[in-house]
Amino acid sequence: MFPIRDDNPSFLPPIVTLGLIALNGLSWTLVQGLGASGPLVRSLCELGLIPAELLGRVQPGTALAITPHVSCTLDAGLVWYTPLTSMFLHGSWLHLIGNMWFLWIFGNNVEDAMGHARFAVFYLLCGLAAVALQVAHDPDSLLPMVGASGAIGGVMGAYVMLYPRVRVHLALLLGFYVTTVAVPASFMLGYWLLIQLVGGALDVGHTGGTAFWAHVGGFVAGAGLVFLFRDPRLLARHPYHGWRARRPGPRFERHRGLW
Repeated sequence: MFPIRDDNPSFLPPIVTLGLIALNGLSWTLVQGLGASGPLVRSLCELGLIPAELLGRVQPGTALAITPHVSCTLDAGLVWYTPLTSMFLHGSWLHLIGNMWFLWIFGNNVEDAMGHARFAVFYLLCGLAAVALQVAHDPDSLLPMVGASGAIGGVMGAYVMLYPRVRVHLALLLGFYVTTVAVPASFMLGYWLLIQLVGGALDVGHTGGTAFWAHVGGFVAGAGLVFLFRDPRLLARHPYHGWRARRPGPRFERHRGLW
C-alpha cells in the first residue's frame, strides 16, 4: 500500500514542509552527489549516525567497511552532530523519494495544526527521539543510520492523533493489477506502525538495513508530542479533526479543491 493523497484541506502554506523537502533534496545533491559512490560513502561515514561510534564503544581509528572495497575511519567521541545530520541524508533515490512523498502527504496538515515554528521544532524532536530508540536498541551497531524516516514517523504519529477519520487514498499493487482504495488514516497508519513493530521484532540479529525501531520511536514521540505542539485555534478550522463527525463549514468548501 502506498498513499496517493488524503481528503484533508490545508489552510496555511506548508512553508516548513516544503523547506524540509528542499533541504533533503539539496543534501542529496550537494553532499551526497546524487548517489554517486564516492560522495555517498563519504557522507555515510562522516555524517551518518553510527551507534557504536556515537557512544564511544569503538576505538578511535577503527576501520569500518562500507563495501568490500571502501572503508572509513571512525572517530569515537567526535560525532555529537550526527543525530541531526543523519536526518537529512539518504541511501538511494528510492529512499529519498519515498520519504519526501510521505512527508508531503502528511506533513502539510500537521504543520497546519501547529503553525510553522512549532512544526519545525516538533519535526526535529521526533527525529532525535527516533535516533534515541534505535541507538538504545542496538548500541553496538556499526551500520551507518541515515534517513528522514524517523522524523516523518513522528509526523505520521501526530497525523493519526489529529485526523484519525480522514480518508487516505492508497495505491494497491496486486501483481500486474493496480487499483486504489480509500481507508481511514487510523487504519493506514496503524498498519504502517504494525509493520515496523513486526520488522523490529524479527530483526533479532540486528543485520537488517532498515531502522525499524527508529520508525517506532519517531511515531510514538509524534503521537505524544502533538498534544504539546498543536494549536487549538488552527486545528479548529479542520472539519475532520478528532473522532467526532463534523459538518464542513464554508471555509472548507472554499479550500476543498486546492489540495
